[in-house]
Amino acid sequence: MDASNFYTGIVAELYEPLKSTSQAWEPYAEFIARSGEPALELGCGDGEPILDLLRNGFDVDGIDSSQDMLARCSQKAAEADIKVALFAQRMEELDLPRRYRSVFLAGPTFTLLPDDETALRALKGIRRHLADGGSALVPLFIPAPTEPHQIGRVSEVVSEDGAVLRCSVVSADHDEEARIQRSVLRYEKHANGASLVEDRTWLLHWYTQSGFRKLAEAGGLIVAAVQDKDGQAIPPGSGATEFKFILQPAL
Repeated sequence: MDASNFYTGIVAELYEPLKSTSQAWEPYAEFIARSGEPALELGCGDGEPILDLLRNGFDVDGIDSSQDMLARCSQKAAEADIKVALFAQRMEELDLPRRYRSVFLAGPTFTLLPDDETALRALKGIRRHLADGGSALVPLFIPAPTEPHQIGRVSEVVSEDGAVLRCSVVSADHDEEARIQRSVLRYEKHANGASLVEDRTWLLHWYTQSGFRKLAEAGGLIVAAVQDKDGQAIPPGSGATEFKFILQPAL
C-alpha cells in the first residue's frame, strides 16, 4: 500500500503472514488489454498484482512510497527471475520518465491520501503521466464505522518459524463530515520468549461519487465510467459504498 513509512519495522515483517486476501491479477490484465501499454501500478506494495502481470507478458512499472514494501517486491521478482521497474515515490509527487496508456491502483489505496488537496495533486500527476487515449482505474470505497465489538478483537496466525503474529484494532474514530476514519492498529510478534509490539495509525479519507467526480475534473480528467467491482455501470446517486472510476485525459 502507498502510505509513507506505514509498513516499517515489525509492521513490514508481519504484513505478509497477516494479510487476509491476495489481489487477483486478471481484472487488471483486462483493464490494460482495453486501455493499452505500457501500464503503471500506483501503490504496488510487495508485488500483487504487478509481478503476475509481468509474468504474463504485460509491460508494467510500479511505484510505492514504502521502501520496505518495494524491497519485498524486488526480492520476490528476483526469486522468480522477473525484471521489474520500481520507483520509490508518493502518488501526489509522481514524476516518472515515461507516460502510460494504463494507470491503475489494485484496491482502494487512493483513500490513504489524507485530504482533498493531496488527492488533487495525485490526480494531476496521473493526468500528466497518461498518454493520449489512455485511461486510469481508481477503485474507491466508503468505510462503515468500526463496530464496538471489533475494538480489541485479535487476528492471529502462526508463521512458518513458529512465531505468533497478531493484529488488533486499538481505537477507531469515524467523522462523516470530514470523510475521515482514523484507526489505531496494534501489530504483535511473540517468539522465543520475546515480544515485539507496534501501534500504527491507519487513516482513510473517502469520497462520494459526486465529490470524486468534481475532484477528477479539477485534475484535468474526465469520468469515462463508474463501475461496481464486477465492472457493471453504477447509476448516479445509487448509494453504492464500493465503486471504481475509469478516468481519461480531458481534451
